[in-house]
Formats: sequence, structure tokens, C-alpha cells
Amino acid sequence: MGVKGFVEGGIASIIAGCSTHPLDLIKVRMQLRPALAFHPPNNTTNAHVPVAPRVGPVAVGVRIVQQEGVAALFSGISATVLRQTLYSTTRMGLYDMLKKKWTDPNTKNMPLGKKIVAGLIAGGIGAAVGNPADVAMVRMQADGRLPAAQRRNYKSVVDAITQMSKNEGITSLWRGSSLTVNRAMLVTASQLASYDEFKEMILGKGLMKDGLGTHVTASFAAGFVAAVVTNPVDVIKTRVMNMKVEPGAAPPYNGALDCAMKTIKAEGPMALYKGFIPTISRQGPFTIVLFVTLEQVRKLLKDF
Repeated sequence: MGVKGFVEGGIASIIAGCSTHPLDLIKVRMQLRPALAFHPPNNTTNAHVPVAPRVGPVAVGVRIVQQEGVAALFSGISATVLRQTLYSTTRMGLYDMLKKKWTDPNTKNMPLGKKIVAGLIAGGIGAAVGNPADVAMVRMQADGRLPAAQRRNYKSVVDAITQMSKNEGITSLWRGSSLTVNRAMLVTASQLASYDEFKEMILGKGLMKDGLGTHVTASFAAGFVAAVVTNPVDVIKTRVMNMKVEPGAAPPYNGALDCAMKTIKAEGPMALYKGFIPTISRQGPFTIVLFVTLEQVRKLLKDF
């Protein structure tokens, strides 16, 4: 039964990850887009400093297609498949195991507190396992925004991991791992726990029957909760993982806290919610596809 939970979660996660990959790529590009700095001429005092225009996810997506082609929306998809295979399969399987173990045999329910703890544990372990693929995915998604001379031009996730290990050391594969683990703990706890909670509430109050409508409603609500909770950590994680460290030079950020402080100082506190619209636009569909697929896979494998 334990292995079955990993298989079900892995299949659903890979399908959800691949189907929403373009939205995730747009989110990463928006999170990495720094605020433009304008300086008034030296002979001008009290000059008006223009503010960088806001660019929405649709505009970013259109610009990517125009400048890099449609295929650019799927840059790094091989890393997404590996990431979902390692990270999501682990977290979904572990959460399912803990859920079965901690569910009250009499009421068949699991308290919200235990759901959250199960999510924290499963997410943390899954993130530690999948961090190399996560770093590769972020870099491959972000590569197109760099000048041609600075692009890494990874051919695949295997090439990305190989080059990182060779040029930056094996430890580079776990760059930003503390952020990845923290984010994954928050995502899994908020996403899986809230899905189960919303689903139980809908069924318990008799609002809907256990079917597609319930699964879609509960999963969208869970996706919104997860997006609100995790967006600040996601922004910092993306920037730390994508930073370019030149030989002999100090890295742009000395860690997660340093990245957060520099981001807030340069761009304001709301920069931590940069990319929130594409985050919820991706998190909503991802969570819906994830849980709807998971419920269908469970039905198909119920006799195994």
C-alpha cells in the first residue's frame, strides 16, 4: 500500500507539472525581473524619476514567444519531469503513508494539525531529494532572459546537472536547498492539508457529492492557499538558485536572508509577491490537475 501511494502521486504530479510548465516559466521570469533603476541627469535637481512599468503574465508570455519562439515556453521541461519524479513522488507518497497511519480508525478522519505536520515532514524530505532538479529547472527556465553571451545553454536536465557539478562543484546542486525545503514544507502542508480539509468540509456539509465538482473546488481553494503562503519564499529561492557566481568574485547574495533584505531594500516589500498573478494562475491549474488526476488514478489502481 505504501508503494501504491508513491506511484499514484508520481503519475499525477508529472502530468500536472508538464501541463502547467509554461505558466511556471512565466512566473520564474517575472520573479527574476528586477526593478529598473533610472537616474536623473547630473545637472537636474528634483527631477521626476520614472517608474518601471508593470508587466503582466500575458505580456511576458507574448514577449517570450515573440523573442524566443513558442518552444521557449517549454524550456526546462525535462527538469520539470525529473523534479516531479523525485520531489513530488516522494512528498505525495510520504504524505499518503502518514495520513493512513495517523487517521483515526473510528472516525476515519485526521485532525488538521496532523495533516499540516504530515505535509511539513513529507515536503521537507521530498525537497531535499529533488533539489538538484529544482536548481536545473530554474536555470533552464531563466536562461532565455540573459544576454546571449551569458546564457548557460544547457541541452537537458542531465547536461545542466553535469555542468553544474563540473564547473561549480557538487554542492551547487543543493544551492538554495534550505529555501527549497522551507518552501516545499509550506507548499505541501498548505496544499495537501487544505485540499483534504476543504474536501471533507464540502462532503461533510453535503454541499456536493464526491465527484469532479468537489475535486475541482477543493483543489482550487488549496492552490490559492498554497500560493499566498509560499510566494515570498518562492521569489527568494528563484533568485538565489539563479544567481551567477563568478570565479574569485563575491556572490550576489550570501544566503536567503541576505537576498530577502536586498530585494526589499531595492524593490520594496511587495517585491516578495512579484509574480503572484502567474503563481496563482499556475498554482490553481496545477493543483486542480494534480488532485483531479490523482483521484482518477486512485480509481484505476484501487484493485491493485
